[in-house]
Amino acid sequence: MNTLNKLNDGQCAVISSFGQTGAMRRRLEDLGFVPGTVVQCLRHAPSGNPVAYSVRGATIALRQGDAAQIGVSFI
Repeated sequence: MNTLNKLNDGQCAVISSFGQTGAMRRRLEDLGFVPGTVVQCLRHAPSGNPVAYSVRGATIALRQGDAAQIGVSFI
């Protein structure tokens, strides 16, 4: 399965599934990470963590571990 953390800078994908449950899943959904949404990887930090993503016009930084729980389809 492809996951959000595998995107390279500038690459886009569509969110397809979640591995998280509970409060973290609700928080991601509140930030705009919902199935069917296009997300773009903007930039990786020099250390690799966190990574900035563009979601519905907002820039959101996620840790690699959290991004690895979000399934995507590459476009």
